[in-house]
Amino acid sequence: MAKNLYYFRPSALLKVLRHLPGAYRLVALDRAQSSHPDWTLPAVLVADAREDDLKQIERLAPEGGWRLIYFLQGNSLPKSRFNGRLFAVLPRQAPRAVLERAVESAFDTLNMEEERRRTGLQLRLVATELETLNKIGVALSTERNPDALLELILTKSREITGCDAGSLYLAEEDPEGAKHLVFKLTQSDSHSVPFRQFTLPIDTRSIAGYAAATGNILNIKDAYRIRNLPFRLNRDFDQKFGYRTKSILVVPMKNQKDEVIGVLQLINAKRNPAVKLATRQIVHREVIPFSERSQELASSLASQAAVALENSLLYREIENLFEGFVKASVLAIESRDPTTFGHSERVAKLTVGLAEAVDRSDAGPYRDIHFTSQDIREIRYASILHDFGKVGVREEVLVKAKKLYPSQIEFINKRFQYIRKVLELDAYRKKLDHVLTNGNQNYQPFFAEIETAEGKELQQLDEFLSHVLQANEPTVLPVKTSEKLVEIAGWSFQDPSGPTEPLLTAEELRFLTIPKGSLDPEERVQIESHVIHSFRFLSQIPWTKELRRIPLIAKAHHEKLDGSGYPYHMKAEEIPFQAKMMTISDIFDALTARDRPYKRAVPMERALDIIGQEVKSQLLDPVLFQLFVEAKIFQITAKE
Repeated sequence: MAKNLYYFRPSALLKVLRHLPGAYRLVALDRAQSSHPDWTLPAVLVADAREDDLKQIERLAPEGGWRLIYFLQGNSLPKSRFNGRLFAVLPRQAPRAVLERAVESAFDTLNMEEERRRTGLQLRLVATELETLNKIGVALSTERNPDALLELILTKSREITGCDAGSLYLAEEDPEGAKHLVFKLTQSDSHSVPFRQFTLPIDTRSIAGYAAATGNILNIKDAYRIRNLPFRLNRDFDQKFGYRTKSILVVPMKNQKDEVIGVLQLINAKRNPAVKLATRQIVHREVIPFSERSQELASSLASQAAVALENSLLYREIENLFEGFVKASVLAIESRDPTTFGHSERVAKLTVGLAEAVDRSDAGPYRDIHFTSQDIREIRYASILHDFGKVGVREEVLVKAKKLYPSQIEFINKRFQYIRKVLELDAYRKKLDHVLTNGNQNYQPFFAEIETAEGKELQQLDEFLSHVLQANEPTVLPVKTSEKLVEIAGWSFQDPSGPTEPLLTAEELRFLTIPKGSLDPEERVQIESHVIHSFRFLSQIPWTKELRRIPLIAKAHHEKLDGSGYPYHMKAEEIPFQAKMMTISDIFDALTARDRPYKRAVPMERALDIIGQEVKSQLLDPVLFQLFVEAKIFQITAKE
């Protein structure tokens, strides 16, 4: 660093200054100069009190980076206002050796001051960089979306290194277990780059592949002049877009096991990060090699990024695992009750759609209710799993499509077939007895009489069976049909084993006289118990904080605002808001489902009318139903 020794001319001190030992650059200042001179720092100004006024020196002196050595006139000390710039005050008779030592010490002081300044700047820079890395680390650790995380990693890497462009590769395994790099992301300040995903082998034939294969950082000053390495730059991009790739920093991203899980490739460090590299001339002027400090920062960030990325991927794997568990659970439900196939998924879509409509609403009593992505996820899972408790319901009850169980109606059919055969055999026996007693003369009138009586009995038997089959349908039972069933049950037949049996048993009659639907009160209690089973099952799962309300939401999906729902008879204020949405979706899908054997699908308009009647009866939330209709949520599953 040059040592600039200033004086005012003319000066009697010049002769002494010229003979000072050391590499000093003597610079003269004009005493009469009115403008501020251009100082070259560091500088020491030697002045004589007999010739140079301190006020004049103060006016011409720079802000910092200089010291004053002042020769006194007489014994009076100057009143300095130079804030430490006055380094030494010497008598005019001071030996030259004293001046030599003073000048040398003044420059030493300036050097130490400059060193302190630089060290302070460096410490502040390091502190800023550490703070930046810490903030980046926090941001990386809190980002759960892997795609957003990749964007964040590349963006922050480019920011802290001040580079123009970058790309990111992830190491993935194929089904055979072989690893390769997948080009996942690219960014550029200077060009809009079309993205196309491709793969690279992990070997030394490419820049990214080399870093992944060796685990070493590459800091290339000029990508067009790569020497003593087994790869070369692919210049296709540069040629296509008129770009010039020059400096490259490639950092492997390693996990805690020291395995490479990705590669960070940064391109063209810039003097001024804001400059766009639109031409090769600008590249030549602005692009610089990546500094060691940039390499250290990128390496540190890559280490943090690798941990965050692996955690994010692990988090996604856990989510996928749980998603698979949920789907398997739904499959288990639907396997036991195939008639409701797709119901849980449709309810989930409708409920999520309604929740999103509530979130968008900017008017009405629910305008302040909003749902985060985690809230929506919670609603979706609660909706998908709301019927899981059906696994705890007896299968024959769960899938009961008609009033009688299949085995019962089959037994009745066989019973009536047996009675038919008995009547037919009885007619044949009577004919045979007549012929054996009276011969075959004039048998026709007797046979006709027997056949007429047999026909009436068989017709009556068929009518009885028809009434039974009609009553077995899960519709509203007319009073006349109920009375007819009691009449049928009063008839009896002779069992082959001896005792007389009724045409319909007491249990068969009880089922057939169910007023509406296919379930008697006991069976209905069993079906309704699926809600309790669902709650118990879902309560056993150690949900995360974001999903902890799933059991409470699912347990209330059959509750009504007036407390008439089941199984807990909750009132409006006790029912979770999410469950109120699910209830509307559940009812709508149950009404419009085409796959229920115990009822016909209701047209969409009719289904909305039925739900509207329940709203008027103060059973369902009117505002949520209004949003369900106005936002056309019902159309979400219309094609399914």
